[in-house]
Amino acid sequence: MAKTDFKSVDEYIASQPGTIRGVLKRVRRTIRDALPGAEEVISYQIPAYKLHGKLVLYFAGWRQHYSLYPASDHVIVAFKDDLALYLNKRTIRFPLSEPVPAKLIGRIAKFRAKEVAQRAEIAGAGKARKRSSRF
Repeated sequence: MAKTDFKSVDEYIASQPGTIRGVLKRVRRTIRDALPGAEEVISYQIPAYKLHGKLVLYFAGWRQHYSLYPASDHVIVAFKDDLALYLNKRTIRFPLSEPVPAKLIGRIAKFRAKEVAQRAEIAGAGKARKRSSRF
């Protein structure tokens, strides 16, 4: 049975078949470069990155591809042309047979960070408005 209680991203990557380990290390390095202040965690038993306590981006390795999650509506629209061949619902799937598109992954990571920050800002403004309207 496959291990499902990973404690770190290192442990997750080490558990993957050798053919994908190098690819996942490159994806990890790309995301860490794009999100230097992000906390690296395991969530849903796959690697994930948090900024200011909010999950920004996940990645996972599979037999024939590796994936980035989530492909939000805004990501899909902003990267429509770049992701046309790689989208499967809300998952971005890159084939292992192709080079890692590091620049694209970096751009997606930065975009998701902005998207999550904006959503948190809007939610915070809404809470502040509710508090001030009580008085």
